[in-house]
Amino acid sequence: MSDPLLIIFDCDGTLVDSQHTILHGLQVGFDAVGLTMPPRDVALSIVGLSLERAFEVLVGSEHASLAPRMADAYRTAKIDRRASGEDQDPLYPGALEVLHALHARDDVLLGIATGKARRGVDHMVATHGLEGLFVTIQTADTSPSKPHPDMILRALAETGLAPERTVMVGDTSFDMEMARNARTHALGVTWGYHDRARLMNGGAQAIIDHFTEFQQACDGLLVAEKEPA
Repeated sequence: MSDPLLIIFDCDGTLVDSQHTILHGLQVGFDAVGLTMPPRDVALSIVGLSLERAFEVLVGSEHASLAPRMADAYRTAKIDRRASGEDQDPLYPGALEVLHALHARDDVLLGIATGKARRGVDHMVATHGLEGLFVTIQTADTSPSKPHPDMILRALAETGLAPERTVMVGDTSFDMEMARNARTHALGVTWGYHDRARLMNGGAQAIIDHFTEFQQACDGLLVAEKEPA
């Protein structure tokens, strides 16, 4: 019997539609230092990076020293909004069904690798009743920003599984690059923040447009791995 398959999900743009709350937090960060936030598409292009790294990318080298202040303002706003019952990011259509179906299988383990803080992941899990589904949760609290492979490598160490039995699922090129850096499979989704071309350039081996295509795409990656060159 082969080892279980470890499926690691990104959060923002993959499991949850968090664009509105992310944009709000980014605006707070820019306001805190008196800078103008870039257009929406540019602002959201950094989703997936850890928070300080995201602000560094958005403001450029000229204002990179301001990134920690911007990140602190973002975090404070998030904490305040959650305490008042805001920031209830919805799951994407089909996500909950796929997660529960996968969790019910004996041959699959589920994990998370995200640029969110652990606090944000815990909020997402509690909001959507996902307790007990994930055997490993890796966040920006303990790992370098994507595309560094540390999050996936930690997940592999915790579960004892090999890269070839692991699929990283994400919506950005950062997720795909992280997967390739860790030598795992890379499955891209198009409903998040990077388009198909960026996912492909990042190293996606397969790309899906809806969660209904998930299982077939996953099976296809594993079959391709076993096929002789």
